[in-house]
Amino acid sequence: MQDSPIFLPLREQRARLRAGTLTATELAKASIAAYQQRGKHDHAYLTWNGEQALSMANAADAVLAQGGDAGALMGMAVSIKDIFAVTGLPTYAGSSQRLQKRWERPGPVVGALLKQLPSVMGKTHSVEFAFGGLGTNAHWGAPRNPWDVHQHRTPGGSSSGAGVSLVGGTASLALGTDTAGSVRIPASMTGVAGLKTTVGRWSTEQIVPLSSTLDTPGLLARRVDDIAFAFDALDPGIGGKDNRVPATPSLADLTFGVPETFFWDDCSPGIAETVRAAIKQLEAAGARIVTLELPGINDAYELFKLGGVAAPELAAFLKTELPEMIDSLDPNVAARVKAADDMPAWEYVRRRTVLDSLATSAAARMDDVDAVLTPTVAITPPTIESLEPEGAYPKANMHALRNTVIANFLGLCALTLPVGKDAVGMPVGLQVLAGPWQDAKLLSIGQAIENELGTGLEVLGQPPSI
Repeated sequence: MQDSPIFLPLREQRARLRAGTLTATELAKASIAAYQQRGKHDHAYLTWNGEQALSMANAADAVLAQGGDAGALMGMAVSIKDIFAVTGLPTYAGSSQRLQKRWERPGPVVGALLKQLPSVMGKTHSVEFAFGGLGTNAHWGAPRNPWDVHQHRTPGGSSSGAGVSLVGGTASLALGTDTAGSVRIPASMTGVAGLKTTVGRWSTEQIVPLSSTLDTPGLLARRVDDIAFAFDALDPGIGGKDNRVPATPSLADLTFGVPETFFWDDCSPGIAETVRAAIKQLEAAGARIVTLELPGINDAYELFKLGGVAAPELAAFLKTELPEMIDSLDPNVAARVKAADDMPAWEYVRRRTVLDSLATSAAARMDDVDAVLTPTVAITPPTIESLEPEGAYPKANMHALRNTVIANFLGLCALTLPVGKDAVGMPVGLQVLAGPWQDAKLLSIGQAIENELGTGLEVLGQPPSI
């Protein structure tokens, strides 16, 4: 399957499209062929857009043939999480009902993408209203993690179909969102790279909200370099900035902080060992490794266990915008939303104040290093069956989110990239954290790490055939 042009690096796709040795139509047809082969099994998409995407590809080829160029992502196969509004495609946000037409008018992120004439292959599954880290959904089912063809393992959430679309060969780039880890967890669990942008850098307009405080758009791709390429293509059009990813630094010029506590606790067999081995390889290649504890981690995690601010903010959105959907919520989502009913206003304000204080302290501490390195997710992707007993889902969900939510609560930007497999053969991610508004620098650091450790395709190999 990996001989498909979909798996080519994005920079190479761009060069070949403009040289005439590859067409957008060929990319779209490769995606459609992969969907026909694995689509029903992997279950990455809620809304498949194959025929329309092929028409979009034909149009892109016609423009390219005339010497036109709509942007770096022109003609490339892209999947979009089903909480983004996209022209002509329904939005469910993982719920049982199609949302109003106003949720089909693109906002700045999708608008910047569509202007470049990509082939939108479809909208990928999401946990209902993006409120969950494992990828399950009572209405639509969970996509299958493609690294285990024998057991149905979770793909990570809430951008649950995003990583699956990349590994399955139906997309070269995926749009997701991250509120407590919803880009990085599925990226880590499916063996791809994922970027959580700094809150406020990219607009969340026309993205169905979970938390107005913490939501941020993000990108998933097979390589950090692919994300850097896409970031440079999209960032100026979304935020009006021109802050391109800088040249890849030498590892010898980088200082990484590695916490000794918290992130390493209760890791599934093989996860901590794989990440520590990757860090040692970076050190051997010249990187300086120092011990660095992020401030306020315990306070942040205690606040998260109380529900943070996502539960009351989602409850406010549902009760004012979609009250008719409250009674039909996924039970795992409904329980968390209902818990917000008893929260007094002063407690919500207190939590917001705590988040502001945590972010201020963390930004100051991050000045001491170029980035902080941790395991991305502490647990191997659980099987769907293992989540069925009472109490199993919330325990596993909190465990999956534990390492990633820290970046959200501390106001950091974050990246994950695959560095190996755990004891049961599932992908393991290395999380790279940087200070707020350091997104472009973070990606250049990620490129330096990837250049030393290898891409996911090199580290993990090809997923098993179905």
